[in-house]
Amino acid sequence: MGIIYETSNVLLKGALGIFGDWKVEGKECVPPKGPLIIVSNHQSNMDPPILAVSIPRRLNFMAKRGLFHNPVASSFFRAYGAFPLNQSGNDLSAIQRSIRILSQDGAITIFPEGTRSPGAMKRAIPGIAMIALRSGAPILPVGITGTEVIGPPWQVAIPKGQFRIRIGQPFTVPPMEGAVVRGQLEAITTMIMERVAAMLPESYRGVYDPKANRDVSEVPQGDSGNGSK
Repeated sequence: MGIIYETSNVLLKGALGIFGDWKVEGKECVPPKGPLIIVSNHQSNMDPPILAVSIPRRLNFMAKRGLFHNPVASSFFRAYGAFPLNQSGNDLSAIQRSIRILSQDGAITIFPEGTRSPGAMKRAIPGIAMIALRSGAPILPVGITGTEVIGPPWQVAIPKGQFRIRIGQPFTVPPMEGAVVRGQLEAITTMIMERVAAMLPESYRGVYDPKANRDVSEVPQGDSGNGSK
């Protein structure tokens, strides 16, 4: 599995046992083998390592390219299973690497929001839809709460807080014939992220909260509120 990955997980589990309140729900939903795309909301630097200790699979991670500028840090992240991705999400090499990992029955973890969104989900980047369509791999939705209290990276070593990981049932996106246009990718991305949002309390769902996205036509129009008759 890799000494860096194993050692990091052992150390984090120990730290969570000492400093934190960590619980995982839904481990039985994780396929024990075969290709798997783990999709989660993203709140802090704590999210990748806490997923690594919560999901009983060897995970690979997409990570922002800036983390790889320092040679020492780059060596550590690569040994841990991370590989660089442009934050725009339009990174063909990262998408191709993800599909290659999946074709070898590996598991990759993606945070489709592209950046940290503490407390409430932001609109996701459609790259996740392209990977799901091209690979046909099952998607595992995961909701993370509590990690928004973790700030600088050093706080990961002293994880104080209540952390909850909720894992949902895996699903696949429907195959599509012919060329896929951006609107279709966005629709698939929304569907995927709504599955993630369903794993979270309402206050964390942000733009994927159905109540926040009600059509204006649903709002009663009879009273303008200005007192006129």
